[in-house]
Amino acid sequence: MKKIPESFLQKIPKADLHVHLDGSLRLATLIELARKEGVALPAYTEKGLRQKVFKDKYHSLVEYLRGFSYTKAVMQSAQNIERIAYELGQDAISEGVRYMEVRFAPQQHANEHLTVQQALRAAVQGLVRAQRAHNTSKAVRQRKDLPFYFGIIACAMRNFSADSSYYYASMLKVLSQTDKSRVIGIASMELAKTVVQLIEQEHLPIVGFDIAGEEAGYPASNHFLSYHYIHKHFLCKTVHAGEAYGPESIFSALTDCHANRIGHGTNLFNTHLIQDKSVKNKKLYVEKLANYLAQERIGIEVCLTSNLQTRPDIKNITAHPIKKMIRHGLSVCINTDNRLISHTSVTRELQLLINYVDLTPLEFRNIIIAGFKNGFFPGSYLEKRNFVHRVQLQYEQLAREYQVPFY
Repeated sequence: MKKIPESFLQKIPKADLHVHLDGSLRLATLIELARKEGVALPAYTEKGLRQKVFKDKYHSLVEYLRGFSYTKAVMQSAQNIERIAYELGQDAISEGVRYMEVRFAPQQHANEHLTVQQALRAAVQGLVRAQRAHNTSKAVRQRKDLPFYFGIIACAMRNFSADSSYYYASMLKVLSQTDKSRVIGIASMELAKTVVQLIEQEHLPIVGFDIAGEEAGYPASNHFLSYHYIHKHFLCKTVHAGEAYGPESIFSALTDCHANRIGHGTNLFNTHLIQDKSVKNKKLYVEKLANYLAQERIGIEVCLTSNLQTRPDIKNITAHPIKKMIRHGLSVCINTDNRLISHTSVTRELQLLINYVDLTPLEFRNIIIAGFKNGFFPGSYLEKRNFVHRVQLQYEQLAREYQVPFY
């Protein structure tokens, strides 16, 4: 595929289905809020924090995750969460994102002064502010630009400790004699019930449920009951899987959690990571798994920069399995994961994709459209279909304008 102008990538409508709120703050906002809340930072300049915490390259997952301890510390009030969500919405809209699903674990932000419900409401309110500012613009009203839509994905955690949050510390104290896996399941079910209640009673645009965090040793099966509850209430489901564990983790996300999408899935084809001794033909197991994902159109949320930063075995983007995913017919979309932690944007991720992955014009177009088709969308199916149709038309119009082939 020939070189594509960055201005084309900026202008085309984009989706971001895998973006963490607590990993996507503006650095200036983090510094300002840290001073205000009395949160100690290793540096109080953007340059200093880039050098010491939020780097372009990390040596380990532990180093990558270090930054979240600072971002979560300033996200312990509704006011701060709302502001951060508003600014994220602004940043996304400014680079052409027209659909976004923002995920975060509200139980990590709940404390004596903030409930899980209030944390979720605050995130919604911030994104609504950004949405309203864009959707009432002259360009949108005259249908020269697409409106911006968003949804919230509530994350349960695969593992947590008393240091994770006030909420988790309280739960672990009350259930100190209970097996840890059961406590994880209880916390997950509490979040699931809260989410359903907020959707049914307040009509909040919470569009999905997720589990994130340590994958190895903390299986998706711990969340079986909460996902079954979510499934019965017609809410969509995604699961961080195949990121730090093998193909079996993806299989569990499908069978234990009814997953509609998979977050990352980078270990899908790594047969050597299969530990189940009953699997005699590992290659066939993976082929069947990949075929099932493709056939059922279960989307894969790929985050290129993040994957390279947390997976030292993936040396560069050309070694990323995204091309293999596409060749297997998987529905792949490109996402940021954490705009601050990974120092990225959707435009930058797409530029990396074009620079390092050999794609046909049709494959690139399909990746862009898949971001919208795979979205859990807060409206009806017909509204979503009409929106996707408008996205396709705008993409093709811009492709003609920039003389970029699209088939």
